[in-house]
Amino acid sequence: MSGLDFAHTAKRLAEPRREWFTSTMSTSSDNPADPFKKALAEATKVMADDPDLNVSYSVDPAGTSGDNMRLPQVSRRMTKDEVLLARGTADALALHHRYHDAGTHAKYAPSGQMARDLYEAMETARCEAMGARDMPGTAGNIDAKIGAEARRAGYDGITDTSDAPLPAAAGYLIRHLATGREMPPGAQNVMELWRGFIESQTGTRLEDLGEKLSDQTEFARFARRIIDDLGYGDQLGDDPDGSDDEDQDAAEEGQDEEEQPDSTGDSDEDDQAEASPEQSQDEQQDPSEASVSMDDMAEEEMGEEAEMPEGEAPLEPPPPPPASEADPNYTVYSADFDEEINAAELADPVELERLRAYLDQQLEPLKGAVGRLANKLQRRLQAQQNRSWEFDKEEGVLDAGRLARVVANPTTPLSFKVEKDMEFRDTVVTLLLDNSGSMRGRPISIAAICADVLARTLERCSVKVEILGFTTRAWKGGQSRERWLNDGRPQQPGRLNDLRHIVYKSADAPWRRSRDNLGLMMKEGLLKENIDGEALEWAHRRMAGRREARKILMVISDGAPVDDSTLSVNPANYLEKHLRDVIAMVERKKLVELLAIGIGHDVTRYYNRAVTITDVDQLAGAMTEQLAALFDSDPRARARLVGIKKAS
Repeated sequence: MSGLDFAHTAKRLAEPRREWFTSTMSTSSDNPADPFKKALAEATKVMADDPDLNVSYSVDPAGTSGDNMRLPQVSRRMTKDEVLLARGTADALALHHRYHDAGTHAKYAPSGQMARDLYEAMETARCEAMGARDMPGTAGNIDAKIGAEARRAGYDGITDTSDAPLPAAAGYLIRHLATGREMPPGAQNVMELWRGFIESQTGTRLEDLGEKLSDQTEFARFARRIIDDLGYGDQLGDDPDGSDDEDQDAAEEGQDEEEQPDSTGDSDEDDQAEASPEQSQDEQQDPSEASVSMDDMAEEEMGEEAEMPEGEAPLEPPPPPPASEADPNYTVYSADFDEEINAAELADPVELERLRAYLDQQLEPLKGAVGRLANKLQRRLQAQQNRSWEFDKEEGVLDAGRLARVVANPTTPLSFKVEKDMEFRDTVVTLLLDNSGSMRGRPISIAAICADVLARTLERCSVKVEILGFTTRAWKGGQSRERWLNDGRPQQPGRLNDLRHIVYKSADAPWRRSRDNLGLMMKEGLLKENIDGEALEWAHRRMAGRREARKILMVISDGAPVDDSTLSVNPANYLEKHLRDVIAMVERKKLVELLAIGIGHDVTRYYNRAVTITDVDQLAGAMTEQLAALFDSDPRARARLVGIKKAS
């Protein structure tokens, strides 16, 4: 083919592409990001090796479902961070789609939550490492995605392993060892916090990591061994292969144990031989001295027995108090690591101020609506405070109802009335907020701002308010679980995580001094797991010790009690049963008026007086309406409150 013919052919082949590009630009001229999004979608399909993949962009969390992939939204501005995050997320999901087999993954997946999180993180790292090896250009994009996620999670500022998620650290380490690439700063920080522990527990097992990347089945077995090394073997469930290297290790350990008695016997003989000189010295001791000492001991024992009254056994020490007043059978393996802490102690003042400013910024549009509801609540409360009159006063407001007496007898003086202030009985309101990880994001932000505004409103009406939060100190078991593992994993250990009960505002503290504390709920790494029963019992104890005549406890939660370390070694309903027992105790004692709001979770199956909302934006209205109805003197309003089951 001549040069002229080749140029003509190339021009004809390029013509349809030029027409497509021109039509695309003309149809998407409204949004400059459309060409980039379309190009990224096509590249993602190629990388995933799936031309039928449906790629979309959404503000919802990124992920895949079957043949549908959801990528982060890219705005018209197409900022550098948006573009890098979209590209990195697309590459990561495409590689997972290409190298991941769901059937193999499900076959080896552990049953316990912590073990499953570790397994998922390591499998994700394997797919990304495979992509970095086969398509090196993806490594930088995925680094940008990991860095953005680490910054959003606040991994840069974490200094303690209790705040750093172990699964994320394990995934980062696997990717780092497999690719040799340094991790972004936040991810590097979390990885280094746990790296010493992981490497010390796994020994040399990580050295041959590169050989297992391309075989998902072999890598899944490898991941299960790593999980067992890290102390979560009890969450692996049954071995899907029936036998593997773990069984071989166990067999070798068994042989060592069979050989152990011989060596033990020898050592016993040696011990006896070593002890014989001491025995000979004892035998050479004066017999009279021995008899005297024995007689003295016998006389002392008889004297002690003589001093005890006849028919009475020696007093035994009293048994320890039960872990829960509501259920004596509820046990806690160790309460040594639980903490009840003021919010100001979990962050320095500068950080609290920054978090509070972030909370105000995030919820600026919502504050107006919440403020209007709070003003409505305040007017209703103040209307009840000023609802009676004192009559026959010499000055005040003219009493029109008594003008007839003046008409009948003009000499009768005019009658006036004065509005009488009727203050509420001394009242305290406690807001108990679920600080679990599932509340992360918009739910915890709205809960924080609603608690803030309601505290201000009720304080204006001379009603004291306490704001409490509950979570755990660690994910999937903390120091309590480590102690249980070191003690040989006794059966039915009870609660295995370390509680963290937070006082954001005490009832006697003025709102202005506690305002910044509520910003702590925005701190990444704070929200972990939720053990509702013990939190409710804690809040009830605090209220029971107060002098106010009326006590109201409002619980705000988005789910049932969940702590994987506890539920993996106890009955599945262990925490839920305890919550029901505590609620029954609170309602039976009637020291506190208990009500609850469930966010996307039906709490009416637990609490007699409850409301469930389907959208977190309804939280402000639900809180104000419930409190207003409680303070309302109209019995019909209270009846409506008791009958509420859902709020639309």
